[in-house]
Amino acid sequence: MSYISDTIRREFGETDDKRDAGLKVPDNIERYMDICYGTDTNWQVLDVYRPIGDENKKLPVIVSVHGGGWVYGDKERYSFYCMDLATRVFSVVNFTYRLAPEFKFPSSLEDTCLVFKWVLDNADKYGFDVNNIYAVGDSAGAHLLGLFSGLCTNTDYARAFNFSSPEGFKPKAIALNCGAYVLEPSNDPRDRDTQIMKDLLPNGGTADDYEMINVLTKITPDFPPTFFMTATGDFLIDQAAKLGESLLVNKVPHEFHFYGDKTTDLGHVFMLRIREDAAKKCNDEECVKCTHENGHS
Repeated sequence: MSYISDTIRREFGETDDKRDAGLKVPDNIERYMDICYGTDTNWQVLDVYRPIGDENKKLPVIVSVHGGGWVYGDKERYSFYCMDLATRVFSVVNFTYRLAPEFKFPSSLEDTCLVFKWVLDNADKYGFDVNNIYAVGDSAGAHLLGLFSGLCTNTDYARAFNFSSPEGFKPKAIALNCGAYVLEPSNDPRDRDTQIMKDLLPNGGTADDYEMINVLTKITPDFPPTFFMTATGDFLIDQAAKLGESLLVNKVPHEFHFYGDKTTDLGHVFMLRIREDAAKKCNDEECVKCTHENGHS
């Protein structure tokens, strides 16, 4: 374990413990827990959450791709957020993927492909509406979801890997929250992002490595319709404009939301703090298009 990854896991874990303290499983949610979607029962596991009372209905699906700086996070850290999304009449798939430094990129991207294949293969068992599969990701999870969406829609990028997304599939729409979309190397070896990239990237951070994980150059006109947001106090706030420009150039349908104001500092990935009004507003707005489109109230 590198010093930077160990530090992130400790600091992020303490913050998330405080964020979720006192939260309980909603009474109206049923859970299917610890399902293995690959071959590694430690890393390749997922949960499914559905509203109680809709057992016989096929529901639209949200696949959640968790954040955590590429080196931290799992489905347990995102369980309350994902269950909260499920209360909006969705089936929500919440999964753990292989992290750096134990696993280099593209392990996390391969796992994301496996999850979507699992969703399609298990649609009848869990009541998934395969015509309405959406996805949400935040921070590093938004980055990973952006790359996955590129893998689904950019044949040149897809040829770079020995695995693939489900044939003919792309999410119906995606939501990218406080994401990182293009990363650049620093000449300062003490730079935090550069240290993380050494843990993540297969060659430690070559030019080819950085290009391989550049979301912006993977966007084509076939990229899924995209909702993306940032907020006051988000340390990745500058990334939103870069993403927006690439979506515009490629004529990808998209919607941008900015949360907070000069007197309200919401911070990075504020939508995970599900007890707060700003989080409720953001999560409602991301889901409302899906719920209305699918006839749910």
